[in-house]
Parts: sequence; structure tokens; C-alpha cells
Amino acid sequence: MNTPRSAPSTLSDAPTGGCPVAHGSPVETDDPRIPLYTAEFAADPHGAYRAMRAKYGSMAPIELAPGVPATLVLGYQAAVRILNDPEHFPADPRAWQESIPPDSPVKPMMEWYPNALRNSGQAHLRYRQAYVAAIDGIDLHALHATVETIAIPLINQFCTTGSADLIGQYAFPLVFEVLNRMVGCSAELGARVAQGMAMLFDTVEAARGMEMLSTALLELIALRRREPGDDVTSRLAHHPAGLDDTEMLSNLISFYGAGIEPQQNLIVNTLLLMVTDDRFGGNMLGGALSTRDALDEVLFDDPPMANFCTSYPRQPILIDNTWLPAHQPVVISLSGSNNDPQIRAADHTGNRSHLAWGAGPHACPAKSVAYLVVQEAIDQLLDALPDIELAVPEAELQRRPGPFHRALAALPVTFPPSPPMHI
Repeated sequence: MNTPRSAPSTLSDAPTGGCPVAHGSPVETDDPRIPLYTAEFAADPHGAYRAMRAKYGSMAPIELAPGVPATLVLGYQAAVRILNDPEHFPADPRAWQESIPPDSPVKPMMEWYPNALRNSGQAHLRYRQAYVAAIDGIDLHALHATVETIAIPLINQFCTTGSADLIGQYAFPLVFEVLNRMVGCSAELGARVAQGMAMLFDTVEAARGMEMLSTALLELIALRRREPGDDVTSRLAHHPAGLDDTEMLSNLISFYGAGIEPQQNLIVNTLLLMVTDDRFGGNMLGGALSTRDALDEVLFDDPPMANFCTSYPRQPILIDNTWLPAHQPVVISLSGSNNDPQIRAADHTGNRSHLAWGAGPHACPAKSVAYLVVQEAIDQLLDALPDIELAVPEAELQRRPGPFHRALAALPVTFPPSPPMHI
């Protein structure tokens, strides 16, 4: 491989004399890339991470979609360094996105938008200030009551039957309605938003999903400019940053994207742990571990956004003895990094050093909101139906393919029928 004679920047201390590079840029490797979009990867991502780490170390060559190469970061320390170095690893994808097929299924999910997630420097700061202010205005005490008022009617719809799909009948509609209320969105507009966002995350008909999503949110933005309320959209619309409609749209898409799929998947992945792990479930029912402990175990082991926090180096750069090429995606495997054997302890109860919320200037600003919604949703369900069991063997559960999320297609359960609760 031909590497630059003088690297513009390095993140590793290279020894003098001889080539410090253990293997070449993943984008230029002759090895076949590991596709992250297949059903096989979705069925056993942890096995894939282990195999990649054994062969490549902390950086592995992957494909996010056919013809879309990237590097997957599997090392915890490397991930932290990259996440905290926006100068060398900016989040702006504009130079990259011109190089991929225009109909690539991941392009709508990854391309540049005028929001905090896809920008660096002063643009990122401006968007981030408005975004954080909109989130910080959420009343957490009122939100606690909101989740309860949404959860109980949902539980009442299936508690007498003895069976349910906890995604379609509980986690998704709960998260969806909580977000609608946060942003001041009607049920009809919110249904269109949710469908469009799901299509984006699944990278199936992503372009049509973006069109559906955008149309609904632009209607909401126009409404909240005319009739402001105590909601995220109104606070964004009237922030001193002066966001225009396009900027508003992009930041609302980011808010929904960070809310629907990750929160739904975190609820479901945590419930799956609690109903299948006798050790953990027994401790949970016995009061030894809290719901928060369960959430953090899942955020370590099976975070709902498994591979995310993408950046695009401005120039070739050396990290962990691997050259990363300019303008190609560097994707943090939040799941792989959390499970890096170099930092992984046997027991991490109470340890919240995982990367599931990201780190650095692009870290999730809604962590407290998400924790509250997910924890309250789980507590409401288990208080009402403490004897939930899987309706099928765990091995028969299907995961939705996609390079970014860790998501079940359904979570069918059974339980002793229970009378409806009073609201």
C-alpha cells in the first residue's frame, strides 16, 4: 500500500524508522468488507465484532450499504479519542456524500443537513445551542406524569388477553406519543413522522421516508410559528439563533431520530434481558437491582444505536497503527467499543462509562429525558404485569436488518391476564 510519506496528522505515537502501519487503510484493503446491512449480521453482531477485532484490531473495514465503504471503530479508547477530536474527525459529510451512489439506501440517513448532528465548528455551536435550549425546556416532572398517562391505557388494551407484542402494542406507540407531546405534534402528523423515520432507519425506501417525514414536520413548523406553545418545536422556532424552516426541519428530524428508534429499542432490549435472564430477573424482582441498573447493562451490552456517531476525516490520519483515508466514514461501534476486552470488567453494575450516549461535542443532550421515559415505561409495564414471559424461544426472535440500530422486529410475550388499571 502507498501511504503518505509525511502524514498530515497522527493520533498515535509512531516509532522512528520503518513503517508504523500494521495494516493499510480499510477502504483500500484487499480483504472483503464486512457488510453491516445483512440479516446475518443483525442475527449475531457480537460474533461479527469479535471476529473483526481478532482480525483487524480496533479498526475494521465494513460496508454500510452496497458500494459504501467505511471504517468501524471497535476500540473503546480509540472511540473516545475520535469522539473528542472534532477538528480531525468532523461530522460534516458533504465531501463524502458526492462519492456514493445517489440512490444509496443509507444516503438519506447520513447526508448533510443543517443541524447540530451533521455540522462542526460555529455552525454546530449555533444549532446545538438552540437544540439544547429546546430540550432543556422540557419539564421532567410533568414528563413523568405524561408517560404514565400514556402507558396505562396502552397496557389496558392488552392486559386482559394474556399476550401482546411489546413493540407494536406498547414500546412504539408509547415513545411515539410521548415525542408527539414533547414537540407539540398532532396524532395525525405524528403518525406520518413515525412511518417516515422508521423507513429511514431500516434503509428501505429511505428517500420516500424522508419525503413523508419532511412534509409532516414542515406543517408542524408553520403551525408553531403561528401558534407557539410550551413545546420543543416552539422553542426552536423562537430561539435567538433564528433558525429558518429548513434548519428547523433538520433539527426536528434529528430530535425524532434520537427519540423514536433508540428509545423504543432501549425499552424492548431491556425488557428482553429482564424476561430471559434468570440471574438478572431474579435480582430485579427481589429488589437487588433497579430498573436503572438494567438499562445501563443493556446500554453496555446491546445499545439501541449499535453503530453511529459517524465522522469524516479531512485528511489521511493515523490512529491505532491504521491509516484512515480522507472523506470516508469513520463509524463508532458503540456496541463493539463498550465490549472492548481492554476495558471490559466482568461486573459493571452501576458503571455508566459506556458510550451509548456518545461523547464529546456531539454527545446526546437528551440523556436525562430518555432515561426518564424509558425507565418509567418499563416500570409501568412490570408493575402491571410482573410475570411476563417470552411467547417463543429467544432464538426465534427476529432482528431488523440495518447497519445502525439493534432492533427486534417484535417481542411477543405471555402473562397471566390482569384486569384493566384505573387511570
